[in-house]
Amino acid sequence: MENLNVDEEVNRVWKNIKENIKTSAKYSLGLHEWKQHKPWFDKECADFLDQRKQAKMQWIRDPSRSNVDNLNNIRRDASRHFRNNKKAYLKVKIEELETNSKINNFRDLYRGINHFKKGYQPRTTIVKDEKGDLVADSHSIMARWRNYFSQILNVYEVKDVRQAEIHTVEPLVLEPSAFDVELAIEKLKKSQITRH
Repeated sequence: MENLNVDEEVNRVWKNIKENIKTSAKYSLGLHEWKQHKPWFDKECADFLDQRKQAKMQWIRDPSRSNVDNLNNIRRDASRHFRNNKKAYLKVKIEELETNSKINNFRDLYRGINHFKKGYQPRTTIVKDEKGDLVADSHSIMARWRNYFSQILNVYEVKDVRQAEIHTVEPLVLEPSAFDVELAIEKLKKSQITRH
Protein backbone atom coordinates (compact mmCIF):
# COMPACT_ATOMS: atom_id res chain seq x y z
CA MET A 1 0.00 0.00 0.00
CA GLU A 2 2.85 2.38 0.75
CA ASN A 3 4.36 1.82 -2.69
CA LEU A 4 1.07 2.50 -4.45
CA ASN A 5 1.39 4.57 -7.60
CA VAL A 6 -1.15 7.33 -8.01
CA ASP A 7 -1.59 6.35 -11.65
CA GLU A 8 -2.85 2.84 -10.80
CA GLU A 9 -6.56 2.24 -10.85
CA VAL A 10 -8.18 1.85 -7.44
CA ASN A 11 -10.43 -1.04 -8.54
CA ARG A 12 -7.46 -3.07 -9.79
CA VAL A 13 -5.60 -2.53 -6.51
CA TRP A 14 -8.68 -3.51 -4.52
CA LYS A 15 -9.08 -6.64 -6.63
CA ASN A 16 -5.48 -7.63 -5.88
CA ILE A 17 -5.94 -7.04 -2.15
CA LYS A 18 -9.19 -9.01 -2.12
CA GLU A 19 -7.62 -11.95 -3.99
CA ASN A 20 -4.66 -11.99 -1.58
CA ILE A 21 -7.00 -12.06 1.42
CA LYS A 22 -9.06 -14.88 -0.12
CA THR A 23 -5.94 -16.88 -0.97
CA SER A 24 -4.53 -16.44 2.54
CA ALA A 25 -7.84 -17.40 4.15
CA LYS A 26 -8.18 -20.47 1.93
CA TYR A 27 -4.61 -21.52 2.73
CA SER A 28 -4.86 -21.01 6.49
CA LEU A 29 -8.51 -21.96 7.15
CA GLY A 30 -9.37 -24.25 4.25
CA LEU A 31 -12.69 -24.53 2.48
CA HIS A 32 -15.87 -25.61 4.19
CA GLU A 33 -18.66 -26.99 2.05
CA TRP A 34 -22.10 -26.35 3.45
CA LYS A 35 -24.39 -29.33 3.59
CA GLN A 36 -27.85 -28.91 2.22
CA HIS A 37 -30.29 -29.49 5.06
CA LYS A 38 -33.44 -29.28 2.92
CA PRO A 39 -33.55 -32.27 0.56
CA TRP A 40 -36.67 -30.90 -1.15
CA PHE A 41 -34.79 -27.78 -2.28
CA ASP A 42 -34.05 -28.30 -5.98
CA LYS A 43 -32.84 -26.32 -9.01
CA GLU A 44 -36.27 -24.77 -9.56
CA CYS A 45 -36.27 -23.48 -5.97
CA ALA A 46 -32.89 -21.85 -6.58
CA ASP A 47 -34.24 -20.29 -9.77
CA PHE A 48 -37.23 -18.91 -7.86
CA LEU A 49 -34.87 -17.39 -5.29
CA ASP A 50 -32.87 -15.72 -8.07
CA GLN A 51 -36.05 -14.38 -9.67
CA ARG A 52 -37.23 -13.04 -6.33
CA LYS A 53 -33.87 -11.36 -5.71
CA GLN A 54 -33.93 -9.75 -9.18
CA ALA A 55 -37.52 -8.55 -8.71
CA LYS A 56 -36.61 -7.06 -5.33
CA MET A 57 -33.60 -5.25 -6.80
CA GLN A 58 -35.84 -3.92 -9.59
CA TRP A 59 -38.36 -2.72 -7.00
CA ILE A 60 -35.59 -1.02 -4.95
CA ARG A 61 -34.35 0.82 -8.06
CA ASP A 62 -37.85 1.80 -9.18
CA PRO A 63 -40.64 1.45 -6.58
CA SER A 64 -43.43 1.69 -9.15
CA ARG A 65 -46.74 -0.15 -8.85
CA SER A 66 -45.85 -2.61 -11.63
CA ASN A 67 -42.59 -3.58 -9.89
CA VAL A 68 -44.43 -4.07 -6.58
CA ASP A 69 -46.99 -6.31 -8.30
CA ASN A 70 -44.23 -8.24 -10.07
CA LEU A 71 -42.38 -8.77 -6.77
CA ASN A 72 -45.54 -9.93 -5.00
CA ASN A 73 -46.39 -12.36 -7.83
CA ILE A 74 -42.90 -13.88 -7.79
CA ARG A 75 -42.97 -14.17 -3.99
CA ARG A 76 -46.35 -15.91 -4.14
CA ASP A 77 -45.19 -18.32 -6.87
CA ALA A 78 -41.96 -19.07 -5.01
CA SER A 79 -43.78 -19.74 -1.74
CA ARG A 80 -46.26 -22.02 -3.52
CA HIS A 81 -43.44 -23.94 -5.20
CA PHE A 82 -41.50 -24.32 -1.92
CA ARG A 83 -44.64 -25.47 -0.11
CA ASN A 84 -45.52 -28.02 -2.83
CA ASN A 85 -41.97 -29.40 -2.94
CA LYS A 86 -41.90 -29.78 0.84
CA LYS A 87 -45.32 -31.50 0.86
CA ALA A 88 -44.23 -33.92 -1.87
CA TYR A 89 -41.00 -34.72 0.01
CA LEU A 90 -42.87 -35.30 3.28
CA LYS A 91 -45.42 -37.50 1.51
CA VAL A 92 -42.65 -39.71 0.10
CA LYS A 93 -40.96 -39.95 3.52
CA ILE A 94 -44.25 -40.85 5.24
CA GLU A 95 -44.89 -43.54 2.62
CA GLU A 96 -41.40 -44.91 3.28
CA LEU A 97 -42.17 -45.04 7.02
CA GLU A 98 -45.46 -46.79 6.31
CA THR A 99 -43.76 -49.34 4.05
CA ASN A 100 -41.05 -49.99 6.66
CA SER A 101 -43.77 -50.50 9.25
CA LYS A 102 -45.66 -52.99 7.07
CA ILE A 103 -42.58 -55.08 6.26
CA ASN A 104 -41.34 -54.93 9.88
CA ASN A 105 -38.18 -53.05 8.96
CA PHE A 106 -37.97 -51.47 12.40
CA ARG A 107 -34.45 -50.13 12.09
CA ASP A 108 -35.27 -47.85 9.14
CA LEU A 109 -38.70 -47.07 10.62
CA TYR A 110 -37.28 -45.76 13.91
CA ARG A 111 -34.39 -44.06 12.12
CA GLY A 112 -36.91 -42.15 9.97
CA ILE A 113 -39.08 -41.29 12.97
CA ASN A 114 -36.09 -40.00 14.91
CA HIS A 115 -35.04 -37.92 11.90
CA PHE A 116 -38.40 -36.15 11.95
CA LYS A 117 -38.47 -35.81 15.74
CA LYS A 118 -35.01 -34.26 16.01
CA GLY A 119 -35.12 -31.92 13.06
CA TYR A 120 -31.97 -29.97 12.29
CA GLN A 121 -29.34 -29.92 15.02
CA PRO A 122 -26.17 -27.99 14.28
CA ARG A 123 -22.88 -29.55 15.23
CA THR A 124 -20.52 -27.55 17.34
CA THR A 125 -16.85 -28.06 16.67
CA ILE A 126 -15.53 -25.62 19.23
CA VAL A 127 -14.11 -26.49 22.65
CA LYS A 128 -12.46 -24.53 25.43
CA ASP A 129 -8.81 -25.04 26.26
CA GLU A 130 -7.28 -25.10 29.75
CA LYS A 131 -7.32 -21.30 29.95
CA GLY A 132 -10.99 -21.05 28.91
CA ASP A 133 -10.29 -19.73 25.40
CA LEU A 134 -12.28 -21.14 22.47
CA VAL A 135 -10.44 -23.47 20.10
CA ALA A 136 -11.82 -24.22 16.61
CA ASP A 137 -8.86 -25.83 14.82
CA SER A 138 -9.29 -29.62 14.45
CA HIS A 139 -5.70 -30.37 15.53
CA SER A 140 -6.03 -28.15 18.60
CA ILE A 141 -9.36 -29.78 19.47
CA MET A 142 -7.83 -33.25 19.26
CA ALA A 143 -4.88 -32.16 21.40
CA ARG A 144 -7.27 -30.65 23.95
CA TRP A 145 -9.29 -33.88 24.22
CA ARG A 146 -6.08 -35.93 24.47
CA ASN A 147 -4.86 -33.76 27.37
CA TYR A 148 -8.26 -33.78 29.05
CA PHE A 149 -8.59 -37.57 29.06
CA SER A 150 -4.96 -38.13 30.00
CA GLN A 151 -5.49 -35.91 33.06
CA ILE A 152 -8.66 -37.72 34.03
CA LEU A 153 -7.62 -41.30 33.31
CA ASN A 154 -3.94 -41.26 34.25
CA VAL A 155 -3.83 -40.77 38.00
CA TYR A 156 -0.21 -40.68 39.19
CA GLU A 157 -0.68 -39.35 42.69
CA VAL A 158 -2.17 -42.46 44.27
CA LYS A 159 0.19 -43.33 47.12
CA ASP A 160 -1.61 -46.03 49.08
CA VAL A 161 -2.94 -48.85 46.97
CA ARG A 162 -4.02 -51.86 48.98
CA GLN A 163 -5.10 -55.20 47.77
CA ALA A 164 -8.66 -55.77 48.79
CA GLU A 165 -10.04 -59.21 49.27
CA ILE A 166 -12.62 -60.06 46.67
CA HIS A 167 -15.45 -62.16 48.00
CA THR A 168 -17.39 -64.11 45.44
CA VAL A 169 -20.88 -65.40 45.89
CA GLU A 170 -21.79 -68.82 44.71
CA PRO A 171 -24.55 -68.71 42.10
CA LEU A 172 -27.97 -69.37 43.61
CA VAL A 173 -29.39 -70.59 40.29
CA LEU A 174 -28.17 -73.89 38.99
CA GLU A 175 -26.90 -74.14 35.44
CA PRO A 176 -29.67 -75.12 33.01
CA SER A 177 -29.70 -78.66 31.75
CA ALA A 178 -29.86 -79.62 28.09
CA PHE A 179 -33.58 -80.38 28.54
CA ASP A 180 -34.23 -76.87 29.93
CA VAL A 181 -32.46 -75.28 26.94
CA GLU A 182 -34.47 -77.36 24.43
CA LEU A 183 -37.71 -76.45 26.23
CA ALA A 184 -36.87 -72.72 26.09
CA ILE A 185 -36.10 -72.93 22.36
CA GLU A 186 -39.43 -74.67 21.70
CA LYS A 187 -41.25 -71.90 23.59
CA LEU A 188 -39.50 -69.28 21.46
CA LYS A 189 -40.48 -71.09 18.26
CA LYS A 190 -44.12 -71.29 19.36
CA SER A 191 -44.22 -67.59 20.27
CA GLN A 192 -42.80 -66.69 16.83
CA ILE A 193 -45.50 -68.76 15.09
CA THR A 194 -48.33 -67.12 17.07
CA ARG A 195 -47.06 -63.63 16.21
CA HIS A 196 -47.20 -64.24 12.45
